Amino acid sequence: MTLKGVPFPRTTSGRASLLPAPPWHYSGDLLTVEYRTDPSAVREMLPEELSLVDDADDPGAVAFIWADWQSCGDNEEELLDPVRSQYREAYVVVRCKFRDQIFSRCVFIWVDKDFALVRGYLQGYPKKLGSIHQTRPVTVGRAGPRLGAGGRFGMTLAASDRRLAQATVTLDGVGTSNGFVNGHPMLHHRWFPTLEFNGRDSLDEVVTMSGTNVELGEVFAGTATLELFDSPSEELTRLAPREILGGYFRSVGTTFSGGTTLRSTTQ
Repeated sequence: MTLKGVPFPRTTSGRASLLPAPPWHYSGDLLTVEYRTDPSAVREMLPEELSLVDDADDPGAVAFIWADWQSCGDNEEELLDPVRSQYREAYVVVRCKFRDQIFSRCVFIWVDKDFALVRGYLQGYPKKLGSIHQTRPVTVGRAGPRLGAGGRFGMTLAASDRRLAQATVTLDGVGTSNGFVNGHPMLHHRWFPTLEFNGRDSLDEVVTMSGTNVELGEVFAGTATLELFDSPSEELTRLAPREILGGYFRSVGTTFSGGTTLRSTTQ
């Protein structure tokens, strides 16, 4: 009897699976704060086989991104059951080098739905559950900012009942880009320990991925603020900002159809 499911639970129909089969389609609004931290703090986030980007490429640059997403599989059935399609996340991206190529890498990330959490594990994102909120733009009324000069947005992140980060973006107007840190293919590790918990991994892979069918909305750029807070169960403040570079808003559409394994070691 064949069981179906991505990834589980697996049944003969596959209907109970937490995720639909890829491709997965995403549409969302992203608010980004780019800043500089101590490059040595970025280095501490990277496994030994990865290195910092060169000094000329700004190795201490970080992007902190809040995203309000809607996602679905190819048949789009989740869109008619919004609890299965809507989620929010906040994530921290740095850059690194692997085999002399520059990649973007997510080092911390929080989401508010189980399907997004597990989907991230399959892709190598180090996802945790959190409470994420961001101001939404509006086109009518006063209960939200407009996308244009003077538009003000706030973002918050909490986990385990503790505020971890808060930020603001104030738009100056249309921009030319929404930053440079999150502009490369992603490079992640997929790790899974053995059941004996003997310090060895059953799965140890380096993978990369990029979106397909990418649609990008207009960029709006401006100034930003960012505060990070200590927590007994988090290490976000290790990447505390030294200098804020800017803030951005952009709507993004993309599809994930699979990635590429660059290095695999199964033990």
